[in-house]
Amino acid sequence: MPTDLSTLPSAKKTGRSSVSLRIAETFLSVQGEGALTGVRSFFIRTTGCNLRCWFCDTPYTSWSAEGNWQSVDELLSQAISSGVEHVILTGGEPLLQPAIVELSYAMKAAGLHITVETAGTVDRPVMADLMSISPKLANSDPAYAPNFTVNPTAGRGGSGAVARRHSELRWNIATLTRLTTDYPYQLKFVIDTPADLDALSEALAELPHVPPEHIWLMPQGITQEELAMRGAWLKPLAESQGYNFCPRLHIEWFGHRRGV
Repeated sequence: MPTDLSTLPSAKKTGRSSVSLRIAETFLSVQGEGALTGVRSFFIRTTGCNLRCWFCDTPYTSWSAEGNWQSVDELLSQAISSGVEHVILTGGEPLLQPAIVELSYAMKAAGLHITVETAGTVDRPVMADLMSISPKLANSDPAYAPNFTVNPTAGRGGSGAVARRHSELRWNIATLTRLTTDYPYQLKFVIDTPADLDALSEALAELPHVPPEHIWLMPQGITQEELAMRGAWLKPLAESQGYNFCPRLHIEWFGHRRGV
């Protein structure tokens, strides 16, 4: 049954949405992280991010943001044509773009299951069946990167300014609290070294309502070798504390490349 877009805010008299989002890529693949690992899903990757994680695995949506404008109608048509029921709104930071709200409502009206992947720093009243939140610990700060240099497209100022803005924005307890209260959710944390587990404990102390079974720990890395190396010590540590271990299986299945 066709989705009725006439109820969307931008539909006006045409019955079609005129709202657009800047999109880095769309593709059909398999979810490789979290509770829905293994589920065939249609990914809509927005571009643009308010953070500058040094280990970002999609720098074409953050450090060097690129993409084209696509309307809600176009994106909805692609999602429906994909033939799958699960849609993942990801980025970058998808909640940066106001039109993500209208897109999420259109997807929900079409009967699709919506996962929103966010860092939990921006709050918008989106529709989501699963809020997949990846809060950033201090280990993400650009200043921690080996041989850190500023990409000229990263933003204003030098390396110190970029790192400072990232540090100021990466943890928003008010937004994290609402997202983990008003939605079905999971929290995914990137772990680089064993010392990060101390920072994780301090962070979770600010979210006392979050039980361990909602937490997923992911090894930092974009190669199978890096993930296996860190996973060897992270998996038993995660499980010993009641957390889930997330090996980032899409990298094992497809390698680190776009469109998967």
